[in-house]
Amino acid sequence: MATSKVPLTALKDLRVSSHQIPALNRIPNTSIQKKPLLIYHSTFHPGTSASTIESHLNTVGVVDPQWRYTMYSTSHFHSSTHEVLAIASGKAKLCFGGEDNPERVEARVEQGDVIVVPAGVAHRLLDDIDGGFTMVGSYPKGKNWDMCYGKEGEQEKTKGIEHLGWFERDPIYGQDGPSLNV
Repeated sequence: MATSKVPLTALKDLRVSSHQIPALNRIPNTSIQKKPLLIYHSTFHPGTSASTIESHLNTVGVVDPQWRYTMYSTSHFHSSTHEVLAIASGKAKLCFGGEDNPERVEARVEQGDVIVVPAGVAHRLLDDIDGGFTMVGSYPKGKNWDMCYGKEGEQEKTKGIEHLGWFERDPIYGQDGPSLNV
């Protein structure tokens, strides 16, 4: 594995938020694998571009960057893969777990943060605070994402979450990192 030259917050200085979110109706959240929603705060230094983030992710080699976009304003989750969202620009308030879930997580994120969203965790945009919120969306190598909304008929898809592997290397830090300690 090549070494990335992207300036990252040192692991010893990294602040990480970890959240278990119970199921809500047909949205499994973290109830199946018990892997938490993780937010790595200020991981990438200010001014790190989307292309530099993508280059770093490719160098680490755990996930494939697949898109640059904001977050959908409709709650959705993925049953076929975990997701890594690196905030490339802007600030936003996001909802995890479903807006009707009394144990939902409403997080304010900004450029430089990274979110590891386990398969099954509903997520949506609540507020694009400054109008420029963009993320780099990435998925474990070889995985394709699907869209689920917690609707009738998705139960077969969500059963597959139980069999998804977790990260063997951290998608940002490689051999060490917060996703390996859950």
